Amino acid sequence: MLVLDREASVPMHRQLYEKLRSEILAGRLKADTRLPPTRLMAEDLGVSRNTVISTYDALLAEGYLESRSGSGTWVATLPADAVTARNALDKTGAPSLSSRGLRMAKQPRDRTIPGHIAFHPGYPEIKSFPFSTWARLLKRHTRYSQEDLYGYHWVTGHPRLKAAIAEYLQASRGVDCGPEQVIVVNGTQAALDILARVLVDEGDVCWMEEPGYIGAQNALLSAGARLVPLPVGRDGWSLDDEARPAPRLIFVTPSCQWPLGCVMRMEDRLRLLQIAERHDAWIVEDDYDSEYRFRGRPIPAMQGLDKSGRVIYMGTFAKTLFPSLRIGFVVVPPHLADGFKRVASNTGHYPSLLLQAALADFISEGYFATHLRRMRRLYAERQKVFVSMCHRSLNRWLFIEESDAGMQLVGRFTQAVEDETLWAAAQKQGVNFSPLSRQFFSSPPEQGAILGYAGIDLKAMREGIACLRAAFIDAENSGAFEKQPTSG
Repeated sequence: MLVLDREASVPMHRQLYEKLRSEILAGRLKADTRLPPTRLMAEDLGVSRNTVISTYDALLAEGYLESRSGSGTWVATLPADAVTARNALDKTGAPSLSSRGLRMAKQPRDRTIPGHIAFHPGYPEIKSFPFSTWARLLKRHTRYSQEDLYGYHWVTGHPRLKAAIAEYLQASRGVDCGPEQVIVVNGTQAALDILARVLVDEGDVCWMEEPGYIGAQNALLSAGARLVPLPVGRDGWSLDDEARPAPRLIFVTPSCQWPLGCVMRMEDRLRLLQIAERHDAWIVEDDYDSEYRFRGRPIPAMQGLDKSGRVIYMGTFAKTLFPSLRIGFVVVPPHLADGFKRVASNTGHYPSLLLQAALADFISEGYFATHLRRMRRLYAERQKVFVSMCHRSLNRWLFIEESDAGMQLVGRFTQAVEDETLWAAAQKQGVNFSPLSRQFFSSPPEQGAILGYAGIDLKAMREGIACLRAAFIDAENSGAFEKQPTSG
């Protein structure tokens, strides 16, 4: 029986989390034990339902619990050595991480592996970047800049870069903003961390695309949010809001859905804005690679359609320039600008002013636009070649289609197989891709392969597809394709 101490200084959600975790690790709550529904648990303990929901979500994220479609929340099966190791660690008396720290530490990562042939999604062509021009611009500011580029000034971004970003977004994406609304940050994940800190309280409902960006899932879950699936498929977004709890925040990638690559229709954008207004919710619009649209005219950003100041727009230069630059940006409504400035200052999520000054020149002197045009043509050609190669070599196992936008494609398996099994087989062959199932947070996940083609030249592309073919043959010979995918 669980008993919580209402006189203790430890919050109720932390007490419940620690007690459930201890019961699981001690084996008193055994694997395949079904937990009570959140409403019933809350009534029994005399706490709010949000307290139970946030606790369940934390334990789900850390792998102590699992959600089974249609049958509730169950205690997961933990490896025996993991339980032993954790018990040994607990006995040392060392302080443990906070609930938020544990949630953050347990979130899955999805990164490329150096040295492997990387069909890694979202990875740009690096060799074609004009590094000589970039070096000259950096040298200009390193040699001739005043002291203001070497201090703690301009925590929301260099004024010239903020102005350049605002002008670019107005012209290319129809974003309605001035420089004072632009917050320059250390990339997409920094932007998401700030957004979660500023907009989400523990237990808040957030509608999250499914499949959807794992980095956004991690940031929101780490903040204690309750994620509710916003399903996305070939026909677009499922926007029926009657069956879902009212959201505090809605996260979408409408210009090139991650990872499926579909584009949200104008009528759906307008409907989503209406839903947000009806529920008094925020919309976070992640426009991570809208520059790469190969057919038709791009649809303007949702932010430019917003009349009530509910859309927060974010973007990154990781996809257009190179990932290690670590510069992204958020466009916030005017009334939020001061709050975001203070949070950015307190968290240190602002990049080097030297890099910002060089990037401002890179944009204002026309190098950015020239590079984008070259990459757009290159990626369109690479996508056609990549699809053709996959059809010739992998069609026995993988079905893949061209897309109108983006830097990656989703391959669907022609036979029942777990994508993690194929990912492991591909790793042994020296190839890296991203399993589609990792982009799901509810049950059951779909199986597939997210394959990036933008950052890999034709020689490496041929080698990589040959290695993928070998991996698929190995998996097939081992009987992997005979096993039905699991629901978790």
